[in-house]
Amino acid sequence: MHGTGNDYIYINGFEEQIENPGELSVKWSDRHKGIGSDGLVLILPSENCDFKMRMFNADGSESEMCGNASRCIGKYVYDNGITNKTTITLETLAGVKVLQLFTDNNNKVQKVTVDMGVPILTASEIPTTIKKDRVINEPVRFNSTLQYNITTVSMGNPHTVIFTKDIDTLNLPLIGPQVENASIFPNRTNTEFIEVQSKEKIKMRVWERGSGETMACGTGACASVVAGVLNGLISRKTTVELLGGELEIEWKESDNHVYLTGTATTVFEGTIEQ
Repeated sequence: MHGTGNDYIYINGFEEQIENPGELSVKWSDRHKGIGSDGLVLILPSENCDFKMRMFNADGSESEMCGNASRCIGKYVYDNGITNKTTITLETLAGVKVLQLFTDNNNKVQKVTVDMGVPILTASEIPTTIKKDRVINEPVRFNSTLQYNITTVSMGNPHTVIFTKDIDTLNLPLIGPQVENASIFPNRTNTEFIEVQSKEKIKMRVWERGSGETMACGTGACASVVAGVLNGLISRKTTVELLGGELEIEWKESDNHVYLTGTATTVFEGTIEQ
């Protein structure tokens, strides 16, 4: 399944018992020798919510959550008759997320809105070792030739947002790892490169922690809109254009929550040996 091109392998944890999911994520995510994906997502029972997700990156590391994957979980559980609810709660390592499902004329989930919660802006909680309360448009030198002004935001996982021009020409395989693994980020970081097109639209490329460049990143899109608002560049309701399509993001003043809306698509289903 994929959400705006951000593709993961989804396992129904109600029926399957998965051992060593991190190792399997590395094996199965390989686009030449495996199934091919940005990682592995387990859909599991939860004691406190409707469902629980565990998400593993392509390098086997476990991530706190994924906005695009959460939308796909909503589609999976509804389309496969595991639930008939159109509002569901999802337990993640980044807290409980609420999903609102929207169906088409065939009663299949077409798009999902996820309440991503309140963005974390305190530097030490993101975390970054930069000695400031908030990191907004802060100049940082990553090596002798690479310097950017950065804004850091956590949506339950760490993000570093960089506003620049001509993002299509950026050499992300060269630049991305240097930001991701910089010593100022104890848990590494996801990195978004943003080109502002108008007050209501931005263009984004993302280097995901543990996966490299991907077609889309839901939490990254949320973090980028928050960063854009903090820098006075965009409005609170903005369209984010990614390699895999568009996402609608709104950072509401009424409750300070960020809402992510986008499609979810099933590509194929199958079986594989562990």
